[in-house]
Amino acid sequence: MNKRLKLTMENEKALKEMIRNFFEEQYDEEIGDLKSQLIFDFFAESLAPTFYNMGIKDTVAFLSDKMDDVYHLEL
Repeated sequence: MNKRLKLTMENEKALKEMIRNFFEEQYDEEIGDLKSQLIFDFFAESLAPTFYNMGIKDTVAFLSDKMDDVYHLEL
């Protein structure tokens, strides 16, 4: 599944600002738009799918438990 993460322009801008702030606070390094875009793209393409899939698995497990509860309500 090779789908591009779809965010609003406002969300993407805010996330890139968070990346710039992180570098400034942690490394005392100011980074520009290009570097923050490259870092953002790396996380979006490389790491986001793992977290997304973890969320899906957690949701399936949660819903499965709830369905088991519903089945126990049968008379």
